[in-house]
Amino acid sequence: MQRTQRPLLARLAGANPTSVFLLTLVVVLVAFFTPGVIGGLLTLALAGVLIALLATTWAVQAPQTRLIRLVMLTLLVTVGLAKLL
Repeated sequence: MQRTQRPLLARLAGANPTSVFLLTLVVVLVAFFTPGVIGGLLTLALAGVLIALLATTWAVQAPQTRLIRLVMLTLLVTVGLAKLL
């Protein structure tokens, strides 16, 4: 591990990609299909995690990738806020 690398990021880098994908898929499906406030809060919590990842990886992403991620994040926050209402 490099001196500038955070321990959490090092653990995430060593995680099994299939497991991470399946866990994320489960969280997204639960958040989308859970009605009302709980589903909205889960969706917004997921958006918060994505904001943290986006901020961490912003410097190494291409402009097109940044735009796609911002659009998807905006859609996720919109869905979360709509579920809260």
